[in-house]
Amino acid sequence: MSEQPAPETPQPPTPAPQRITIDMPKELTAVYANVAFISHTPAEVIIDFAQVLPRTPRGKILSRIIMSPMHAKMLHTALAQSLATFEQQFGPIRLPTNLAEQFFRFPPPEGGEKED
Repeated sequence: MSEQPAPETPQPPTPAPQRITIDMPKELTAVYANVAFISHTPAEVIIDFAQVLPRTPRGKILSRIIMSPMHAKMLHTALAQSLATFEQQFGPIRLPTNLAEQFFRFPPPEGGEKED
């Protein structure tokens, strides 16, 4: 018995990528966020963007983004690529070792006593 090659099945043609137009509303307001809180469920990743001013005991969530885990992973990849390009152009981004203390040191309570 001789083995005969299996007949090739024709591959369907690959559709050409479509261009998608994204409109940006004129009334869209950009917000600055220096804190992000990330949580998830089995079906969603939730990112709350907040702003906390240095030496203030209170911040405010400014925007909430909800996406699928797949889209969150794609965002993670896109951010990594963008930051790598940024660092190639402008040099490494240096993070302070005591970042949280520098940005979120709270003023002492009234009366001048320090909190433990």
